[in-house]
Amino acid sequence: MSQPVAGSQPVAGSQPVAGSQPVAGSQAAAGVLPADSRRMLLGILVTLTGVFIFAGTNALAKWLGTTYPTGQVLFARSIIVLALLLPLISRADWALLRATGRPGLHVARGSLSAIEVMCFYWAITVLPLADATTIYLAAPVYVTALSALFLAEDVGWRRWLAILAGFAGVVIALQPANMAIGPHTMVALAGSVMYSVSLVITRRLRGVPTKLLVVGQVVPLFVISVATAPFGWVMPTPEDAAILVLFGALSMVAYLCINRGLQLAPASVITPFHYASIVWATLLGWLVFSEIPTTAMVAGAAIIVAAGLYIVLREHVRSVAR
Repeated sequence: MSQPVAGSQPVAGSQPVAGSQPVAGSQAAAGVLPADSRRMLLGILVTLTGVFIFAGTNALAKWLGTTYPTGQVLFARSIIVLALLLPLISRADWALLRATGRPGLHVARGSLSAIEVMCFYWAITVLPLADATTIYLAAPVYVTALSALFLAEDVGWRRWLAILAGFAGVVIALQPANMAIGPHTMVALAGSVMYSVSLVITRRLRGVPTKLLVVGQVVPLFVISVATAPFGWVMPTPEDAAILVLFGALSMVAYLCINRGLQLAPASVITPFHYASIVWATLLGWLVFSEIPTTAMVAGAAIIVAAGLYIVLREHVRSVAR
């Protein structure tokens, strides 16, 4: 069979061969994900990494909170993040920030993020870490509703069911039926709502460089912590000072991951994977503290993972269809 001459052009007006597939279909048939699906999967992977790191920093924060005031812990966290991150920001990053505008959204996002972190860290000084985490893991439900209302994201009934199934897995895993309703619980609930709103705003500002998104979160936290840190200040030991530096560095990486994930994929797709913090907490407890997970924890984690995998599969199918 003769082959076409290299570089030859198709005859004008010729029609495509019957049954030929478009590019997206050819990619799918060849096992290559379309660009949208690749971005979705990368966003999910980056988010899972950030959630894992935050699970570790939350445990560190609770441990540090037994010795140091919340304001001091947050001061150390914010000053280390800014010290590591600011030298990495280029003039081009600042120029892009000015070009994108929306200063009101930046102020609202930074303020909400700083206050919700304070709420969470204050809450875990009294509440068990698992209880506070349970309250915060209601955030994907809030984000899904807010994304549909304010970001015009297409949130179908299947994704709603997957999100609700993931939340049911959290409830099964942690069994918070006996959770006391008090001021710390209410503060954690308020923090989870503010956290949800900040995630939606982050998606709206996805054109802003990731490093500047993190700075916008940390600067208000630094200001608040500077005002509160002097009250009850405890001079850290050299060992604890090293842990505080590590705590800040890990927090910076986690911030970058969470913000980058929201730039790569819609908020209503990304936020259900915050449920994975339960899985990471279970694994860390087993590997580091020799804590054997309960049957309820394993069952809940399985439901969470299944819900997340369903969302991945559903987004891939929709992307191929488009």
